[in-house]
Amino acid sequence: MDFNVVMIALGAAFVLAVIMGPLFIPLLKRLKFGQQIRSDGPQGHLKKAGTPTMGGTIILLALALVVLRFADKSIDTVILLVACLGYGLIGFLDDYIKILLKRSLGLTAKQKLMGQLIVSVIVCILLAQLGHSTDVKVPFIDYTIPLGWFYYPFVVIMMLGTSNAVNFTDGLDGLLAGTSAVAFGAYAIIALNTTQPDVAIFSAAMVGAVLGFLVFNAHPAKVFMGDTGSLGIGGALALVAVLTKSEILLVLIGGVFVVEVLSVIIQVVSFKTRGKRVFKMSPIHHHFELVGWSEWRVVITFWTTGIVLAIIGLYLNEVL
Repeated sequence: MDFNVVMIALGAAFVLAVIMGPLFIPLLKRLKFGQQIRSDGPQGHLKKAGTPTMGGTIILLALALVVLRFADKSIDTVILLVACLGYGLIGFLDDYIKILLKRSLGLTAKQKLMGQLIVSVIVCILLAQLGHSTDVKVPFIDYTIPLGWFYYPFVVIMMLGTSNAVNFTDGLDGLLAGTSAVAFGAYAIIALNTTQPDVAIFSAAMVGAVLGFLVFNAHPAKVFMGDTGSLGIGGALALVAVLTKSEILLVLIGGVFVVEVLSVIIQVVSFKTRGKRVFKMSPIHHHFELVGWSEWRVVITFWTTGIVLAIIGLYLNEVL
């Protein structure tokens, strides 16, 4: 029965996102919510300027409606929605400022960090009320690390790191939508295996929502999700890993996101310490573009990598 509800949630979120696309995209165009393109990025991206952004509202709205309809009003559901919609709201403000002030950077780094910290602290308070285990499971070996109260700073760091890694991945048409669908699909399976139906329903609804959005976001994209979508997805992904007690496994299942953020860190550190760039451009998906790969080839390669990593993660978690 749980599996049937999970699949219904996936399908419902997909249909809702597909229905909302033709309604939201013209509205975003009329409101002139067009994407600002970095002048120092790949020149082929300049033609994307003006493409409607903030399409992440489609994802989050479809997700929330389906979760509220099919999941129980449990503390798990509340925590997931707080993490996802809270981070999504920060992204919405960031996108809005970019568009309203025509400023490509949106919120300042301090403003964005403060917002993320506030949402993360609220999530930790809810986790403590839930009585959530503060042990961290090491995959593949029968060992857990008891963190005690240090677990909550760990969760905060995990949320900040995941949301920003996911945000860096959102740079090519369909790249984040596809890779996030794979990651949440893996966690839906894990949640079913650990008998956490509300987490499974949430994860499946996210899969459906991002795949429905992908209908309009695949190359050539008719709409971008913006930080509204990417931060919301990142916050939710971190919490799904926390609730399924597969925090460390997220490094593998979300391996594409890890590589993306590491490429940025390596590039910045190398340039500041050596005055040299390791990549032609970071995040790393732009590096592959600048060495001659087509945008679609980069996206398909990253999707495939995400699928392989998710399968390995499920195997290590003894699901497969």
